[in-house]
Amino acid sequence: MRYLSDIIEGVAFTELQGSADVEISAIVFDSRQVTPGCMFVAVKGTAVDGHDYIDQAIKDGAIVVICEELPAHTATEVDFLMVADSSKALATIAANFYENPSSNLKLVGVTGTNGKTTIATLLYKLFIDMGYKCGLLSTVENQVNGRIIPSTHTTPDPVALNKLLSDMVDEGCDYCFMEVSSHAISQHRIEGLTFSGGIFSNLTHDHLDYHKTFDLYLKAKKTFFDNLPKSAFALTNGDDKNGNVMLQNTSAHKKTYGLKSMADYKARIIENQFGGLLLNIDGDEVWFKLVGTFNAYNLLAVYSAAMLLEQDRSKVLISLSKLTGAEGRFEYIVAPNKVIGIVDYAHTPDAVQNVLSTIHDIRKGSEKVITVIGCGGDRDKTKRPIMAKVASEWSDKVILTSDNPRTEDPARIIKDMEEGIDPAFKRHTVSIADRREAIKTACMFAQPGDIILLAGKGHEKYQEINGVKNHFDDMEELQEQFKELK
Repeated sequence: MRYLSDIIEGVAFTELQGSADVEISAIVFDSRQVTPGCMFVAVKGTAVDGHDYIDQAIKDGAIVVICEELPAHTATEVDFLMVADSSKALATIAANFYENPSSNLKLVGVTGTNGKTTIATLLYKLFIDMGYKCGLLSTVENQVNGRIIPSTHTTPDPVALNKLLSDMVDEGCDYCFMEVSSHAISQHRIEGLTFSGGIFSNLTHDHLDYHKTFDLYLKAKKTFFDNLPKSAFALTNGDDKNGNVMLQNTSAHKKTYGLKSMADYKARIIENQFGGLLLNIDGDEVWFKLVGTFNAYNLLAVYSAAMLLEQDRSKVLISLSKLTGAEGRFEYIVAPNKVIGIVDYAHTPDAVQNVLSTIHDIRKGSEKVITVIGCGGDRDKTKRPIMAKVASEWSDKVILTSDNPRTEDPARIIKDMEEGIDPAFKRHTVSIADRREAIKTACMFAQPGDIILLAGKGHEKYQEINGVKNHFDDMEELQEQFKELK
């Protein structure tokens, strides 16, 4: 229980009807979760407006309502707090309700189009390996010092986020490493958090269904760095053309990493093969278990952040050399007949090219690359033809299939993808809407030594079709088919 006067500290409100001395049992912004004695925050979402459910929330026991517009009739037994932006207020209130947990640990946020999950996960594994108690907030899963909590969003809503951070503080965590999505920044989910550092990976074509333009997408990412405190560090990829943009207005301590440009932290690829990467990092040659140029950047970002968090350089490199990446990120298996299968979450044009260029760089010669790829329904349609184009240009054979069609017709999504394929590559492309059949067909096409890439779903254990999440695991499907390859 917390007093209203405590949890609205720092919230800019225009009007308070009632007393600030009332005790609050919980904070909710979904009217279906209202319980007696709680506060209901009416948030205007993309599909639903919480203001339409104020009366129902009061009937179900809400004693305080935060809103941007007062209802026509206000109940006298209920306190109303008018604010300019309910989503901003929700984040600050949630942080206050859980006694600002982010200020009691070192919170590092990772943002960018690709690499967020791997960087955050590697940081978590690294610091755990070095003896610290840590938390992880990621697309794949959330962890509180080894206790796994399923993840539903890249960045949780403000109430769930602050509850997780509070649990980490209660369990004595020293650090938390979290992915910070552009949606979370735009929707003010990270408002009120105290960050010790921010990391930028890269910026490429994604989420334009939500942000509408690339410039707005870039500005969302930049806002995270603009709001970092002076006490924090801002670490950016100096090789990405948008890297320095992130640092333009930040008050944080600015640092860069890179493989090509002048940077504060430098690395060079010496060897790149399926067994791993040999990198020269700031003068030391170290063998890592991860594969590909994109992972060289991820590893360098992790190393750089660890240096900025004042860790021992030798211990960091030794621990980092032992670690594997996040589930569903360039995860590969080998069939009895030596066909190599790779599962990767690549779901943007740049990520698909990164994975396929890595395969191209490390394959031995005549092996064929067979790519199975789809695009998500109800999401950015503009990237569909581009992803198919990239896949067809970097593969010997491409099978266009379903990803998570959601409420869209899979055939329509595939049609959008087909429009990006140059006529010269069409004879190497087939379309099979059923993802299981597409994977089976890829395995039938494969000859000993060939490489099959399943792109787009990575760690996901489901396929969403018409609002239903059906169990589907790319790695499971691949393992099942590989039993037949002898």
